[in-house]
Amino acid sequence: MNITKIIDQTYLKKGASEEEIREVAEEAKRYNFRGFCVLPEHTRIAKEVLKGTDIKVTTLIDEPTGTSPCSKRVEMVEKAKADGSDEADLVMKIDDFKNKKYEEVLEDLKEIAKILPTKVIIGSGYLTDEEVKKASEMVREAGAICVKTATVDDPLDRSELPEKAKHLRIMKESAPGLLIKAAGGVRNMADLEMMLEAGADIIGTSSGVEIVDEAKGTKSDEIKNGRIIE
Repeated sequence: MNITKIIDQTYLKKGASEEEIREVAEEAKRYNFRGFCVLPEHTRIAKEVLKGTDIKVTTLIDEPTGTSPCSKRVEMVEKAKADGSDEADLVMKIDDFKNKKYEEVLEDLKEIAKILPTKVIIGSGYLTDEEVKKASEMVREAGAICVKTATVDDPLDRSELPEKAKHLRIMKESAPGLLIKAAGGVRNMADLEMMLEAGADIIGTSSGVEIVDEAKGTKSDEIKNGRIIE
């Protein structure tokens, strides 16, 4: 398996300089990751570096819990698209969902899924198992392409990756046909393998370089033309 093409390399540092974004984007290009996930203010720079590659620029929208009004969220995604984003990693309106405002949550997701291919972050660490199931079903109904576990400030820490794996199994069963993305606390090959076993199709991590180097037993300077030397 080419693990580089299941990794969305993530860089979500607030206040990062343009130089930092360019550096990490070049790294994503060198390793030929599936995608590069950034904050909205860094989308344009990421796209500039990755233009002409098949690496998807993904913009994280409305972290950490999706509290902005639907109109503002639509505006954010339209801006991301204009800046060159290929996908949106959108945080579901978690508070509304927890308060059983299901119709509002669904309509919001539907509006955004019309704009860009959307991976919906359900914030599984905030949810019960039954809520994970329902949220996954709603994401599928909304026309999104993917259900994602979490983003920054997820209540589950690295010690609770087995709980995240359980959520992935529920998501996979509840949203057939959709991609499943695991994110939050995936730092090495053992973590990645646990997520894949549980049903993940995509891994979101800021440790993509370290994971690939561990998997291949290589150093960064042994990467050429975006391919790992076997």
